[in-house]
Amino acid sequence: MADVLVVGAGPVGLVLAAGLRRHGVRVRIVDGRTEPLLFCRAIGVTPRTLEVYEEMGVAMDMINAGLWLEGVRVDLGGAVSRTQSVDLSDLPYASLGLPQPETERILTRHLSRLGVEIERGVTFLSLQQDGNRVRVQLVGADGSMETADFAYVAGCDGAHSDVRRAIGVGFSGEALPYPFMLGDVKAQWPADAGLPRGYALRALRVRENAPPDMFIAIPLPQPDRYRVSMLAGPEAAGPATDAVEHGLQSSQTGPTLADLQAVADRVMVRPPVLSDMRWSSLFRISMRLADSYRVGRVFIAGDAAHIHPPTGGQGMNTGIQDAFNLAWKLGLVIAGQATPALLDSYEAERRPVAQDVIKRTTEESLSLGRPRQPVDRLADTQILVSYRGGAGFHDHLAAARDARELAPLAGDRAPDAHGLVRSGVGFPLRLFDLMRGAGFRLVVAIDGAAASLAELEQRAATLGAAGFPVSVIAVQLAPDEARSTPAQPCHMAVARDAAGSFARAWRARPGDAFLVRPDGYLAWTARPFDMDSLVAALRNVFVAQ
Repeated sequence: MADVLVVGAGPVGLVLAAGLRRHGVRVRIVDGRTEPLLFCRAIGVTPRTLEVYEEMGVAMDMINAGLWLEGVRVDLGGAVSRTQSVDLSDLPYASLGLPQPETERILTRHLSRLGVEIERGVTFLSLQQDGNRVRVQLVGADGSMETADFAYVAGCDGAHSDVRRAIGVGFSGEALPYPFMLGDVKAQWPADAGLPRGYALRALRVRENAPPDMFIAIPLPQPDRYRVSMLAGPEAAGPATDAVEHGLQSSQTGPTLADLQAVADRVMVRPPVLSDMRWSSLFRISMRLADSYRVGRVFIAGDAAHIHPPTGGQGMNTGIQDAFNLAWKLGLVIAGQATPALLDSYEAERRPVAQDVIKRTTEESLSLGRPRQPVDRLADTQILVSYRGGAGFHDHLAAARDARELAPLAGDRAPDAHGLVRSGVGFPLRLFDLMRGAGFRLVVAIDGAAASLAELEQRAATLGAAGFPVSVIAVQLAPDEARSTPAQPCHMAVARDAAGSFARAWRARPGDAFLVRPDGYLAWTARPFDMDSLVAALRNVFVAQ
């Protein structure tokens, strides 16, 4: 019997299922569609999602299939044209463009390698739960009925989620009053007004007492191909059939190539010539947030929990972060290593993130055509997402934070560092290389003294003897002129911060310690190391051994 049923095999469900398998959970994943959708819905992959993919082992597959998003050209009524580039070279990854069908293909193959196949054509019908299980009714592709029990159920089944409805969770919010047209086309730009490869276009023409006329083109990996979007006229709206009414309107006829070209011609002085349309659709946008992410043993994630305008490419990525957050928590609880109380932190951490995304993307959408305030270059990267101040996060500071005011604190994403040197390894490493794994990691900054390493080795042994599944990583803050690297002791990995990257990114000094969760967020920090405080932090997560 599977421990968890995942309903929905889009990117969020696939990441959740793969994450659960990574933590040793038996999982089934079902999807009512007999085949994946070919529509290019989500495209943008944020730097933070690529870090998740790296941890999963699929980042390079995604990168090889995608296209780096270099920036955007903004045209305002033909009067102003400016190109904006975004420099993310200080991050492990930049922003990637990858059509959702490709994302799903790579994740499906990855999940298959983990021993899990998507059960397609299997529809979720209903559920009942008690304190020990969730009893689910499923309908097979042949119409056969199945009743199965699971420890937990996760609804990753989109804005019209049947799982969300089954647990009676409201989906509060509103919808934009106008639909959009989408199309996957080739675009031939005028010779003297070409769009550099990897750049998006946002062309706007302001109208009195009406939304701005717009033509938006997002580059796809294939040369000269773009996913274009624009407002649809009132005649394209069609009748409202669902209170949620969000996403592709597959029941209505999509726009023609001539419809899309007419908007480009109207909005731009030097429009591209569109051709070779592979698909088109109408699209509706709503801003809604689930009243709860969990009822008993049933969870929701992704579009089932939050929907919003596509500005900044946050939707799929926010859902993937939901899945990555939930997977390790369910894994520990199902394995008996943590109490079910840990699962309360899923909604506590992820729902405020969705609230912020809905607020920002809605404001951005409603401000089209107006002057924009300067935007933080990291605003849409998801690198800045933090859970600071939440339950289960603690900073142990022996003194005031003095000059390290920018130091990462509990609740923040653990930053990467490069140029680490490890004994016996003939090439430099990144901190993420040393931290890769499904469990908790304790990262400790040490000096060059042998006694410091011996003391940390004893502490690592103590944690292991106490039953805490924590990997220990020691980073020696040695000066550039130090040529030796510490020998490999037992119970831990040791590397030297030869480039000083770790000391800068973590604002670290010898003796500082950081507990990193499986999802790459800091659960606890101590400046300097305090063993009693660390044990207390671990006992907040793990059951007594």
